[in-house]
Amino acid sequence: MYESLMTEELEIFRQTVRMFMKQEVEPHVDEWERDRAVPRQMWNRFGEQGLLCPWVEAAYGGSGAGFEYSVVLAEEFGRTRANAPMLFLHSDIIVPYIAEFGTEEQKKRWLPGCVSGEIVTAIGMTEPGTGSDLQAIRTRAVRDGDAYVINGQKTFISNGLSADLVIVVCRTDPDAEPAHKGMSLIVVESSAPGFSRGPKLRKMGNHAQDTSDLFFDDCRVPASNILGGENAAFGHLMRMLQQERIMSAVVSQVAAEVMLEDTLEYVKTRKAFGRPIGSHQHNAFKLAEMATEIEIGRTFIDRVVYDHCMGRKVIRQASMAKSWICEMANRTAYHCVQLHGGYGYMEDYPVCRMYRDVRCHTIYAGTTEIMKSIIAKGMGL
Repeated sequence: MYESLMTEELEIFRQTVRMFMKQEVEPHVDEWERDRAVPRQMWNRFGEQGLLCPWVEAAYGGSGAGFEYSVVLAEEFGRTRANAPMLFLHSDIIVPYIAEFGTEEQKKRWLPGCVSGEIVTAIGMTEPGTGSDLQAIRTRAVRDGDAYVINGQKTFISNGLSADLVIVVCRTDPDAEPAHKGMSLIVVESSAPGFSRGPKLRKMGNHAQDTSDLFFDDCRVPASNILGGENAAFGHLMRMLQQERIMSAVVSQVAAEVMLEDTLEYVKTRKAFGRPIGSHQHNAFKLAEMATEIEIGRTFIDRVVYDHCMGRKVIRQASMAKSWICEMANRTAYHCVQLHGGYGYMEDYPVCRMYRDVRCHTIYAGTTEIMKSIIAKGMGL
């Protein structure tokens, strides 16, 4: 954490979170991986401890804390080796849309439950034929009196099975030019008629994070569930993606740090040819290279977090962090598994699971290639 953000209160919060994670998360990580889900009661426990949406104003049940508290939560959750992005996804990517663009009535209706864990959220952007190109979405919402009727499908939706509330990116003006001016955000509650979910998707990693397809078949929701005004979604999405990408980089940074920590412990005790494998020059140099990259990543992401907390526009820097740190975490995973040898291929070792889990970090929240395009555009290219 950037030194200027560190306070005595924030350090006390970190130690409290660390203790909670050690007692109530770490012992269950393997179980969650096997079950491919985090029990619903854990959301309530997170809420009881004030670990969901700490930034929400007190009027809606939150603590009114700064973004740095969310970063601490993401870091400490990551240190448990539980690589399910459910927490920061709910707290720092989805719920902020309600707080930022919701009406007073919407905030009062939904935010308290999001803070307590009674409401779990998801966001429906990606479609079977549409990934990073949001302008190409086909899910359609048609106004019918005092309701919207939604038809379409979303895929790869994290929290898809557990969500009580989904923010859906819909096309509300099919004739808009350019196309992005015809999109809206509509909140769909799980009880809405015509809303259904597919089975849990089988993924390479992040097994404890439930992921599914969402279906909308003449799904009828109140017109009052539109979020931030009709045909205004694209601007809202672009505005909020900065924070999403920062949090993605934070999660990757912590994963890299944890993998190096575990690997250092291993190479100091595992012997080959009569001495610890970490003392062999090639291995020592590889560890030194990883440590250097991880230190660079930490310095950079701390600075980006600081600037974001200060309210500065860091779209380019967030894209740089998302691109480079997520790729760095994947390089770290590769080399850490290699240094573990055959044991690195065994599920009993956290590095094996983390190798699978970090692979999607370069894909979600905007692929590395999209990040590079944003960076290049910012350079006038």
